Amino acid sequence: MALTRAFRDTVQARVRRDPAFRAELLRVGVQALVSGDIETGKAVLRDYINATVGFEDLAVAIGKPPKSLMRMFGPRGNPQARNLFAIIGRLQEHAGVSLVVRRVRGLSTRGRDRTVQVTWKSR
Repeated sequence: MALTRAFRDTVQARVRRDPAFRAELLRVGVQALVSGDIETGKAVLRDYINATVGFEDLAVAIGKPPKSLMRMFGPRGNPQARNLFAIIGRLQEHAGVSLVVRRVRGLSTRGRDRTVQVTWKSR
């Protein structure tokens, strides 16, 4: 389902003024990726990038063309792990947080006894 422009504007405004919300949105995007929900993860990170550093500045920071980054996070995008980790690393630096990924037993709702949990802490 596509988000309305008003909703995106509301989220972007909150991201800009609320550091905890900004860090949590980054966490949710990475959590979706490591949990296997690639489409949601890419969509959340795309919105996060647009609301924070922007694709132009991110492209300069990691040495990739902006259009390539936009395609990576588009509906048909398939970013390589190397690029994805470089992007996530830069987003953590920009947000002033460190993401922590750990395996946790008993949290999954998909019938598995293990899942991955992403948390953040301020730098």
